[in-house]
Amino acid sequence: MKRYLFPVALLALAPLVWTGCSSGGARRIDAGGRESITTVGQVDIQDFVAAAEASVGKLLLSGALDKVPKPPAILAVSLVRNQTGQQFDTDLLTKKIRVKLNTSGKALTTTTVGLDGVAEDPLAKQLQGEQQKTGVTPDFTLSGKIIETRARAGDVRQSTFSFQLSLTDRRGLALWEGEEEITKQGKRPSVGF
Repeated sequence: MKRYLFPVALLALAPLVWTGCSSGGARRIDAGGRESITTVGQVDIQDFVAAAEASVGKLLLSGALDKVPKPPAILAVSLVRNQTGQQFDTDLLTKKIRVKLNTSGKALTTTTVGLDGVAEDPLAKQLQGEQQKTGVTPDFTLSGKIIETRARAGDVRQSTFSFQLSLTDRRGLALWEGEEEITKQGKRPSVGF
C-alpha cells in the first residue's frame, strides 16, 4: 500500500506544480503599443499600424485627394502584393488605410469595385447594379507592395520592411507615391535558429 501512496501523492500535486510554473494569465494590450512583441524577421501588428498612419498622413498632406470635381474622392483599393518571406493578409495594412481615409472626410472607399470585377461586398454591388446601370467609377485606385530586405553582421540580424503605395488616377497616372520603411534589429538567440 505504501508503494502506491507516493505516485498518487505526486499525481495530486501535479496540477499545483503545473499552474505554479505558468507565466500568468493572458491580458489585453494596445495592438500598436509599446508592450507589443517585436520580432526582427517578421512584420508585426505595430508595423502595419505605423505604416498605415504614416502613409495616410503623407497622402492627405500631398493634396492629391483634393483634385476631384466632386469631393470627397472615391477610392478603390487594388492589389497590395506581399513580397516578403512570410505569409500574411495585406488587408492588415489596407483596411487600416481605408478606415483612416474614410474618417478623414477626404475620401470614401468603395467595396463594390474590385480586381477582376470581384467586389469585396458582392451584395452591395448587386444592390448598386439594381439602382443604377453605370455603377461607381472611382476617382483613384490605391496599389502597392511590401518588400523585405535582410542583413546580418555577426550575431546581429536586421530586417527592413518597405511599404510602397501608389495612388493612380483614371488616366493611369500616379498622382502620389509613398514609401514607409520600418527597420528592426536584434541579436540572434543563442538557442534555436
